[in-house]
Amino acid sequence: MAKFELKLPKMGESVAEATVTNWLKQVGDKIEMDEAVLEIATDKVDSEVPSEVAGTLVEILFNTDDVVQVGQTIAIIETEGGAVEAPKAEAVAAPVAEVAKTVEAAKETAAPANFADSDKFFSPLVKNIAKEEGISLAELESIQGSGKDGRVNKEDILNYIKNRGSQPAAVAAPVAQAPKAAAPEVSKAAPVSVNGGDEIVEMDRMRKLISGYMVASVQTSAHVQSFIEVDVTNIVKWRDKVKNAFEKREGEKLTFTPIMMEAVAKALKDFPGMNISVDGDYIIKKKNINLGMAAALPNGNLIVPVIKNADQLNLVGMAKAVNDLGSRAKAGKLKPDDTQGGTYTVTNVGTFGSVFGTPIINQPQVGILALGAIRKVPAVIETPEGDFIGIRQKMFLSHSYDHRVVDGALGGSFVKRVAEYLEAFDVNRDF
Repeated sequence: MAKFELKLPKMGESVAEATVTNWLKQVGDKIEMDEAVLEIATDKVDSEVPSEVAGTLVEILFNTDDVVQVGQTIAIIETEGGAVEAPKAEAVAAPVAEVAKTVEAAKETAAPANFADSDKFFSPLVKNIAKEEGISLAELESIQGSGKDGRVNKEDILNYIKNRGSQPAAVAAPVAQAPKAAAPEVSKAAPVSVNGGDEIVEMDRMRKLISGYMVASVQTSAHVQSFIEVDVTNIVKWRDKVKNAFEKREGEKLTFTPIMMEAVAKALKDFPGMNISVDGDYIIKKKNINLGMAAALPNGNLIVPVIKNADQLNLVGMAKAVNDLGSRAKAGKLKPDDTQGGTYTVTNVGTFGSVFGTPIINQPQVGILALGAIRKVPAVIETPEGDFIGIRQKMFLSHSYDHRVVDGALGGSFVKRVAEYLEAFDVNRDF
């Protein structure tokens, strides 16, 4: 018999950790190669961790809701034969056991705290660390954060824990006496229906995360909007003409989204000042154009998978990327790396019949474009022979941008350029 260490795999360049959400296998269960052992969640995507070997699960090193770093051993699988060296597994057995004991001891002594009762935003990682270390809500709120808007990050809470035992009593006293410390006790109970007919449902994990992101974005960026109406009659006619041939040749449906994405990618090349992010007092100019695309999840929530290097794709490549990410989002099959690295985001509010919207910026980006519904409307058509009224296909583009770093001239010029590309669409082009 040999022992194999199942480690948390690398899930993308910017994904360093994940939360264990569900163990699909228990100690003693037989596992086939490539069979899913547990489910994990990053801050945006749920995923499964498969086994690289066949064998028996003999040890689980992390519990549900524990945060695991990429590369950490999360379980031990016993295999038959000598494919995996036993000494290596034996060498880590003692340290692993000590880590497990430490985590269990922390959980036993930790007082339960409902961090959702706080008015402050805390990341899932910070809340998990606080829970394991027995840090109360009042204590957590007293930590001075070094992140954006004074938020507590991983380093802040770890430094606090390191120096926790040496804190003088005089420093801790105001925290214990703070009026806010007593408030959570009152609000811990779930809300009660007054008339008995209302249904009270707790937000799921994804909705809580989205809620936190939206509030944090509004508090971080100075949102301002520019709107422009676009005549897309030529695009509608061209798509109607070629969509069947496109699907027959490429095996993909041709929607309006890749056409819009193509125009946005071109405009970002023209206005690189929109393809940036903000980190504190610093502006980061992005080399690549990675377009985020809001898509629906099976539970009705929205997620933003990313089309990498969108400016390098032709229309066929863009359509394949849009359809692939959209279908995998609906099936809940997105990988963590699919949602990382976006530099600008597009959301299609027209799907729900909205004429236009005021979308919230996807931090740390500085802009997001909402595509409104395409409608037949009467319009003035200018010709050399004179003006006349005709029926045209039109839509609104709604551009939200961060007024801290993007002024009205840039924000307005960018969305105007997108409109110009759409209105100048070549009806004789191939796909």
